[in-house]
Amino acid sequence: MSDREPYIVAAVRTPVGRAPRGVLRHARPDDLLAHAIREAFARVPDLDPAETADVIAGCAMPEGPQGLNVARIAALLAGLPDSVPGYTVNRFCASGLQAVALAAEQIRAGAADVVVAAGTESMSQVPMMGHRPLFNPRVVAEGEHLGIAFGMGITAEKVAERWSVSREDQDAFALESHRRAVAAQDRGDYNGEIAPVRVRAHRPGGGGAVAIRETTIAADEGPRRDTSPEALAELRPAFAAHGSVTPGNSSQRSDGAAAVVVVSGERLQRLGIEPLARFAGFAVAGVPPEIMGIGPVEAMPLALRRAGVAAADVEWIELNEAFAAQSLAVIRELDLDPARVNPLGGAIALGHPLGATGAIRTATVVHGLRRTGGRYGVVTMCVGTGMGAAGVFETIGRTTEEVEWS
Repeated sequence: MSDREPYIVAAVRTPVGRAPRGVLRHARPDDLLAHAIREAFARVPDLDPAETADVIAGCAMPEGPQGLNVARIAALLAGLPDSVPGYTVNRFCASGLQAVALAAEQIRAGAADVVVAAGTESMSQVPMMGHRPLFNPRVVAEGEHLGIAFGMGITAEKVAERWSVSREDQDAFALESHRRAVAAQDRGDYNGEIAPVRVRAHRPGGGGAVAIRETTIAADEGPRRDTSPEALAELRPAFAAHGSVTPGNSSQRSDGAAAVVVVSGERLQRLGIEPLARFAGFAVAGVPPEIMGIGPVEAMPLALRRAGVAAADVEWIELNEAFAAQSLAVIRELDLDPARVNPLGGAIALGHPLGATGAIRTATVVHGLRRTGGRYGVVTMCVGTGMGAAGVFETIGRTTEEVEWS
């Protein structure tokens, strides 16, 4: 065990709520992130949060209630001392994964022994593309980079066309995502990574008073038990009149947060605990903006090469399901085993809170590997404006962990 290798000792996420009218619609994204940070440190009671060298939080639309450097604000709201700094990073959908990679880089460089990597996004409170998107006029006028201005749904349509992904295949993929997610919830597979959230709702009470109702949210809101091939087939294309991409085979807009505690090998040895995983490698790569969904095709092999891991040895792949069209194109292009891709369902069923998703999927892959006895896992996703990102995770030592979380 190297003193400067980065190890994950805690990975916690909130449940994911539907946006804009779901169970977390009134929960502030900085509060969700603070909750995830507190719960992550609660999983490592022998680690003093004051040792944290930095808090790095991903956010794709860092404005409004998730602006003003949400990483620093959430760190303070979580009860970390004033001495712990924080900064917010934006690589759109890969922001949360980028935060984990940046934390690992600090560890490897010898600049830190404890770093929190995280992500948060409320798509209920900050809309897709933010409140006032304003593209550079040259993007449209010159035309060379027009793909930057394409809506994500249009890029999915272009991927579906270029890689010949049929509407029927997209709907079947979406149905399987829901089926796997519902089965995972029934088995309790997500219980070890989710920190339930208390939410408050204000209702009219008797005599003109305001009644406050508190509810504990402990499960992802997105998976649908009533989804069927017939219901998916009835949905109209959402982005192109004669297209194949619909709301049913696209990821859900969502709210959620996650936090990952990363420590050096040296600090891990002094803690004397078993890590969840080692962060083994990371890569980002660019692709044409108009087919941004294909990004993992470039990023995943590069990350595996950097980590020294063969693709055949990867047992668990969290491929963010931005759209069924791009997910299927990536699976086919990389010749991935569908059984190893999103075994507990993906973003079509579970939701995609943009900048938080990479950290959320990190929690899923490391807990999943520990629970099933796997060794190598990957989190990978496409990124707006034409990028892909991938992170490689390796479990260390005892690789089967049967823990009942209350």
